[in-house]
Amino acid sequence: MIPVAFDYVRAGSADEALAALAEHGDEAKLMAGGHSLLPMMKLRLAYPSVVVDIGRLDDLSYVNDAGDHLAIGALTKHRMIETNDLVKEHAPLLAHATGQVGDPQVRHRGTIGGSLAHADAAADHPAALLALGGSVIAKGPNGEREIAGADLFAGFLESSLEPTEMVTEIRIPKHTGKGWSFQKFNRRAQDWAIVGASVQATDDGARVSLVNMHPTPTRAAAVEEALAGGAGAGAADQAHVGMEPSSDLNASVEFRQHLARVLVGRGLAEAGL
Repeated sequence: MIPVAFDYVRAGSADEALAALAEHGDEAKLMAGGHSLLPMMKLRLAYPSVVVDIGRLDDLSYVNDAGDHLAIGALTKHRMIETNDLVKEHAPLLAHATGQVGDPQVRHRGTIGGSLAHADAAADHPAALLALGGSVIAKGPNGEREIAGADLFAGFLESSLEPTEMVTEIRIPKHTGKGWSFQKFNRRAQDWAIVGASVQATDDGARVSLVNMHPTPTRAAAVEEALAGGAGAGAADQAHVGMEPSSDLNASVEFRQHLARVLVGRGLAEAGL
């Protein structure tokens, strides 16, 4: 399909982008790599009257060591994260999960900030962010604020970002040397996950999150509670508890529940939990 007519604004800086959002409000959408927004516009699931292009803001593309965490610019391409030595050393779960996103063309154009702001429960990055205990920095007319991953995803394809805010940075706590796993079941390598699971060992246990098992990206609280109670590998049996997976052409609800248990079990074993 063809999207509805819209005006196009190319922002030369983050402040210019924020000014455009302030001027147009809900009628404006930010576009970086475009791999989330443009397909929705073509399907007319999104129909902004103004598209603000921020894809050329190079100052928001970086991976920095910030002491106890990694600071990643919102416009950092997937490929850069996938291959970055700092990410591979201190947050290998994120590096590996990013390497599973789409295909090489998508990973060379898509950005981590765009993926997280899109808030798609079927995407790989939101689950990784939750398992890693990460957060995002949002900038708006009232300054900056940090939003924990658990507070970022508000509903189906809906984040807690205000219409006049944009993500400028992602912060990932370091998990150097700790066990992790990213499991993904899909029909083809470049497809969205039918179900996926992120597992990250922590100092006091583990965080587990699921892909495409709930209307929003979410942690598997029942699995984490079972692990804390000493259930070990048996904690995977709780992977479906509290989830509301959908049924579609790819999988029934029951099959997704089964996949969640299997993938979480594999993830816990790979992470050494």
